[in-house]
Amino acid sequence: MNEPSLYKAAWLWREGGWSTDAGFAVDASGTVRDDPGGNAESIGRWVLPGMPNLHSHAFQRAMAGLAERRGGSADSFWSWRETMYGFAAAIGPEALQAIAAQLYVEMLKAGYTRVCEFHYLHHRPDGTPYAPPEAMSLALIEAAREAGIGLTLLPVLYMSGGFDGRPLSTRQQRFGHDVDSYLRLLDALRAHEDDDLRVGIALHSLRAVPEAALREVLASELAQVGPIHIHIAEQIGEVQDCLAIRGARPVEWLFDHADVDARWCLVHATHLTEAETAQIARSGAVAGLCPTTEANLGDGLFPLAAYLDAGGALGIGSDSHISVSPVEELRWLEYGQRLQTRRRNIAARHPDDSVGETLWRAALAGGARASGLPLGALRAGARADLIVLDDNSPLLAVRDEASVLDSWLFAGNTPLVRDVMRAGQWVVRDFRHHDEERIATRYRAAVQRIAAG
Repeated sequence: MNEPSLYKAAWLWREGGWSTDAGFAVDASGTVRDDPGGNAESIGRWVLPGMPNLHSHAFQRAMAGLAERRGGSADSFWSWRETMYGFAAAIGPEALQAIAAQLYVEMLKAGYTRVCEFHYLHHRPDGTPYAPPEAMSLALIEAAREAGIGLTLLPVLYMSGGFDGRPLSTRQQRFGHDVDSYLRLLDALRAHEDDDLRVGIALHSLRAVPEAALREVLASELAQVGPIHIHIAEQIGEVQDCLAIRGARPVEWLFDHADVDARWCLVHATHLTEAETAQIARSGAVAGLCPTTEANLGDGLFPLAAYLDAGGALGIGSDSHISVSPVEELRWLEYGQRLQTRRRNIAARHPDDSVGETLWRAALAGGARASGLPLGALRAGARADLIVLDDNSPLLAVRDEASVLDSWLFAGNTPLVRDVMRAGQWVVRDFRHHDEERIATRYRAAVQRIAAG
């Protein structure tokens, strides 16, 4: 039997805070074990668990920045969606794998070590299935394996074009399933699960999933394990339509019709009443926040202070990948609140609390839960997913354990993730991914083919 590899750090983020001169062991399967002592390799001054990215639409990385020219009327999420639909129509399995692998390399280099892929690009553009029907999902699985990132795959149920039950539009045909074909897809993908791949359930939104379908899927045997994600209350128009047709706000309606608990991730949840904010917090569900995408789309701001005061769980995602950085997501989660309230240090709810530590701790725990993982820390039984900060950076000069996270998150934009270990293997060393040149070359070729039509 192979002996475990032994590592140590001057400062290791463990169980929600810093431990000094801390060591850990990693076995041959890439799992953290109790430190047995002995000679350990020093891997850096500042070592933290990698961050889970709880919301991703991988294909949208290739269109980031292409929807920033003003249209003929007031631009919003809905006008951006039209651009996205046109782009999505040009992507097949080969292109999707190339785009996703490039994105996942970028995520690893930024400090994300697992991604929840909210995947609805299922079929050919005309809605006919690929052979096999799960071909697009398999492309994402292969992309994650190429890059070396952990994947929680969330195939999406998408059935209707609005709360009124209208059929999918021509450009939405490739998203659609009926309940039976959706459950078959889930069943097929569950056969691929291993230590690095989890398969959960995604309900696109209340406007896209009729009530009867929601009940049937949630009652199925396949829905009894794994995380459950849903877009909810992202735009004011969605809230208004839900009120008009279903007689309740989206979060209110969901809690009245589903047993929402800690397995759920409510993505965005931007437009909430005080009662809804408290209800999500009590349920144990994770609020999946994507501040850079929400800002880019003009969605609005999540009620962070009230949610934290209620004990709510949260995590972060890069969503449309207008930015691929946990630093920017956490920074802008805090900055949005400051701009709204004209006050500082909003996430720090008690005197002497650190904003950086508060947000990092919360996003680690909530991201792990939303990913279907039992642990969000470097402790026995967890995957050895970690990042090492660049202690030679001037940005971290004369920083101690009380200030290093605040400095990383709020002092500049220089990349500070020097090394990344995923499942016990170094995938990034000295700021470079081990396969980034090949993956980037293939990505450029795929995007050029898309642009050429």
